[in-house]
Amino acid sequence: MMKLKEILKRKGDQPVTVPTTATVADAIQAMSDRKVGSVMVLEASGAPAGIFTERDVLNLCAERRTDFARMSIRPCMTCDITTSQPEDTISEALTVMTAKRFRHLPVVEDGKLIGVVSIGDLVKAKLEATAQEAQALREYITT
Repeated sequence: MMKLKEILKRKGDQPVTVPTTATVADAIQAMSDRKVGSVMVLEASGAPAGIFTERDVLNLCAERRTDFARMSIRPCMTCDITTSQPEDTISEALTVMTAKRFRHLPVVEDGKLIGVVSIGDLVKAKLEATAQEAQALREYITT
């Protein structure tokens, strides 16, 4: 069974992060620059302090709080985050993400963020694995 560390290795890029001292505008700019839907907010130690997502931006706009350049990220991010380990399987991660209804799952090792997997990353990997299994079965049957 494929593990999250394999997904991160395939992705090959570093997670998009901002420090806890960032503004909401900084986080939005980072998401826009990297074309992603979330940024991890990190403590100086590299430990995740929270996550800031497109949904958080939408909620701020709905509340008519739009002075993003002056707004600290800390009160606007989601602090109570669920994290995973590199050894967790795709199925375990999908189960957690589906049950808790979120699309981005930070992967942490030794207290430090090493990557973020999205539901899209996991579904893509699961589909690829299923296609490979089907091909192997076809080959087995025809030999």
